[in-house]
Amino acid sequence: MPRPRRCRWVLAEPRVMCFKPRGLPMRSLDRVVLTFDEVEALRLADCEGWYQERSADSMKVSRPTFGRILAAARGKVADALLHGKALVFETGASVQRLVRLRCPGCGFEWEMDADEEVNNCPACGRAVKAIDTEVRG
Repeated sequence: MPRPRRCRWVLAEPRVMCFKPRGLPMRSLDRVVLTFDEVEALRLADCEGWYQERSADSMKVSRPTFGRILAAARGKVADALLHGKALVFETGASVQRLVRLRCPGCGFEWEMDADEEVNNCPACGRAVKAIDTEVRG
């Protein structure tokens, strides 16, 4: 029996949920589905220029797993671009929303699950507010 799939942490949802060739109606196009973890892998490796080890740490997966996610994402993007297909972004199987917090007093930053409530900085105890909401999946 295979091991259960680990939750993959994603920094942010894509701003748009699909891309398609110009001038063609969506209903007439084949679709390629990219999950949020694949979009995040592309963002970290290709946009941010991070090495796979750092990217894997950010997504809370192993380096080989990150490499497989990235290879799958690049293959799907190439397929969509070369064959005129629509790219559609979907959440995927296991998504975790996070909130990034920063203390206005001491500057301490940390991440936590968006469903948890926090009112005070763990470093100095001062009241805090969320600075960024994240989706990790």
